[in-house]
Amino acid sequence: MTLPPGLLISAPSSGTGKTTVMLGLLRALAEDGLTVQPFKSGPDYIDPAFHRVAAHRPSFNIDTWAMHDALVSGISDQAQGADIVVAEGSMGLFDGVATRGESGFGSSAETALRMGWPVVLVIDVGGQAQSAAATALGFKAYNPDLPFAGVILNRCASPRHERLARLGMDHAGVKVLGVLPRRGDLALPERHLGLIQAVEHSDLEQAIQGYATFLRDHVDLEAIKSAALAGTPHSTPGALPKPPAQRIALAQDAAFSFTYPHVLTGWRNAGAEILSFSPLADEAPATDADLVWLPGGYPELHAGTLAANATYLSGLRKHAETKPVHGECGGYMALGTALIDKEGTRHQMAGLLGLVTSYEKRKFHLGYRQASLHAPMPGFGAGARLRGHEFHYSTILEEPDAPLAQVGDADGNPVPETGSLRGNTTGTFFHLIAEASK
Repeated sequence: MTLPPGLLISAPSSGTGKTTVMLGLLRALAEDGLTVQPFKSGPDYIDPAFHRVAAHRPSFNIDTWAMHDALVSGISDQAQGADIVVAEGSMGLFDGVATRGESGFGSSAETALRMGWPVVLVIDVGGQAQSAAATALGFKAYNPDLPFAGVILNRCASPRHERLARLGMDHAGVKVLGVLPRRGDLALPERHLGLIQAVEHSDLEQAIQGYATFLRDHVDLEAIKSAALAGTPHSTPGALPKPPAQRIALAQDAAFSFTYPHVLTGWRNAGAEILSFSPLADEAPATDADLVWLPGGYPELHAGTLAANATYLSGLRKHAETKPVHGECGGYMALGTALIDKEGTRHQMAGLLGLVTSYEKRKFHLGYRQASLHAPMPGFGAGARLRGHEFHYSTILEEPDAPLAQVGDADGNPVPETGSLRGNTTGTFFHLIAEASK
């Protein structure tokens, strides 16, 4: 399959405003009557939920470190029926890891090359003028094989500032696709893992509509549409992840919301039934489910409620007596014995594992993970090699159960977050992206 025309929104670094540009562009193009397919380069699992609201279409991650070619092809198939693809990069355009993974080092530039998408670079010109052109020229020339559509200049202070920045870009031969004036009200609210969840934003629809109007007023949308190129035809047949069970009770609410879209799409496409339930609403998992899956999220913000919800806890414990339960990151913490919040209050969790975690003294854990399973976990047998991503601030105080896996970072260096196994219950701190192909 040949992909629809597309492009990738990136930047020299994080914090330049590319997410608000992305959301405004998605909505503006949709308002023009186009069916827009969003993607996210890299392992971020918060941004795709915002993309979905802006484009009215699910967004999917593409990750050259964690995903083999067949999975990338299967994910890119989700663009069928779209008129245009808009992907958002992670960090800086060429930022990745040092050790090659499944098909690359995880950079947004690799995603753009793999898919055939030209890059639109969002540059924060605050504190500089013509000098911004040197940055743009360096990014344009760094990999001559990467198609470069042009730049959007963000946080421009005045008409004079814009004129000087444009002079530099003209001198460097870099096309300016838009200039966004400085506005302090365009930032999305954040917390310790980055943006707050889309479901928590008090008026996300109004915010995205504002971004779209701002983009339409200051960016050449027709030039951006013209810059999009037809995607690269598949070289490998597509394949999405297979479901770990037929009937899967999936926790889904503000405490448990981080599941990669390609994983759930693969489960559904293979015929699995997803039975959603809300621990925060004191709902028990379906009694006839084959598996209970607690994804990541922010259980630390709702620990008191989770500890008090007897229907949820008794149903979860009953299921674990005879059938498998698995938790990822926040879900793993909720399956443990206790969670200590940032105020130092200890909350009793499900007690299916011995894990005790604390947010009283935060410690940042971020990065790719590769794991070799010591024992089976839902969907995978002992010895399976998995790739995922870890992203949390909790500290392990106790992890007394049998380790589920040998876990390392992207370079293969061991990490202490090995996951746990007790009876029918398993848990990992990493969010599963895919099984390794090699």
